[in-house]
Amino acid sequence: METKANYVLIGAFTLATAAALLLFGLWAAKYSSERSWQAYQVVFTEPVTGLTEGSSVQYNGIAVGTVEALNLDARDPRRVIARLKLRAEIPVKVDTRAKLSITSITGVPFIQLTGGSPRTPKLVDVDHRDAPVIRTEASALQNIADTANRLVARLDQVLSDENVKRINDTLAHLEATTGAIAGQRQDLRALIVNARQASEQLSTTLASTNRTVNDVDRELVDKLPALVGKLDTTLAHLDGAAQNANGILGENRTAIRSFANDGLGQLGPTLAELRALVRDLRGVTDRLEGSPARYLLGRDAPKEFEPK
Repeated sequence: METKANYVLIGAFTLATAAALLLFGLWAAKYSSERSWQAYQVVFTEPVTGLTEGSSVQYNGIAVGTVEALNLDARDPRRVIARLKLRAEIPVKVDTRAKLSITSITGVPFIQLTGGSPRTPKLVDVDHRDAPVIRTEASALQNIADTANRLVARLDQVLSDENVKRINDTLAHLEATTGAIAGQRQDLRALIVNARQASEQLSTTLASTNRTVNDVDRELVDKLPALVGKLDTTLAHLDGAAQNANGILGENRTAIRSFANDGLGQLGPTLAELRALVRDLRGVTDRLEGSPARYLLGRDAPKEFEPK
């Protein structure tokens, strides 16, 4: 009985030891697994259609992890929180950005990480939460969707009822104008013929004018040497006259200086005397015109006989 009890104790101890070893192995495996992976969060403010748990996460085109979970933000259901599971050695920096991307038009969506300059610190060193948050940027899909929405809105404005009515009115006016032009076809043909004739006459006039200008230019070129010769002769005569004038001035410089010094000084009194003489002559003339007999005879003129 005692031997049987020892076997039970030994078996129980063995089972307990095996269970402890198994639990330790599981804990060690989990710890090793957790040490080799790092969790991050990405908050999207756009739809993540096609992205599922297990989707790939790439850093500059290289697979570095997977999407571990996708959930709506409890406080703002417009935002989608994606929990990422990346390898611990991946250098996710503070300026690393995440965006939704696809390999092709019909490809499966995945999360693309870009950026991360060498001098910026790692995100885990700044954000000490269990899952640091990687900032996002607008994806190409979102840009295309926004552009398409803007185009549709502008098309709605362009194709409004008012603009459609204006286009219809413009087309109606164009049709009426076309009809009026078609009715004036003969007048337009005559106008075109007249324009062609006027163009031909203008060409003829221009050709004649060109010939006249050429003739005038040729005649001017032919006469130019004679004109230049006459100009040279005239300049020579002017030069000779200037030299003669210089000679005359040189010869009479003494007389001119004497006149300038003495003659001009006497010119003032002479002019004053001439002015007094003219004033006296004007007085005599006035007296002769007023009473010539009295002025000549020294008495009054005889009175005329007036019969009574």
